[in-house]
Amino acid sequence: MRTLNSEIKALEGQAEAHSGRHPGAEIPLSGPGIGVILGARGSQSSATRGRYAIARARKNHAGTSPITRRSGKSKTVHARPVHNDRLIDALRMQASAAILHDPAVRASYDQLKARDVSHNAALRQAGNRLAGILHGRLKTRTIYDGATAWSNRQDDLAA
Repeated sequence: MRTLNSEIKALEGQAEAHSGRHPGAEIPLSGPGIGVILGARGSQSSATRGRYAIARARKNHAGTSPITRRSGKSKTVHARPVHNDRLIDALRMQASAAILHDPAVRASYDQLKARDVSHNAALRQAGNRLAGILHGRLKTRTIYDGATAWSNRQDDLAA
């Protein structure tokens, strides 16, 4: 166990040393709930600037956006069964950490839980929102600003 822990510390040090070398690393790393290791996992398949033309494509690839099926008068909403496993896992972990450290993400999560949304669905929706915010930040080449990213929720935060 000690050997494993020392190897993990060594790998974390190497990842931290290499993470700052990428020219656009500060954009994904500035988001809430993102650290060096999680940033590397998520940006590996998501942070490429020109890969997605619209935010919906990034969210679909991550598997965070829902699938709505309508037939007649019935309407059902389902999670995407096909997705990038590494990316959705990174977004779920980011959303979990962001709920603890970012008041805007926490307010959004609490609002979903008040509507009787399950924990996993609320995490997926928070991850979906964070993926859209990442897309906007990559498109405009700006770092994370909570007031801008969650401007529609500022009234909720002031209360």
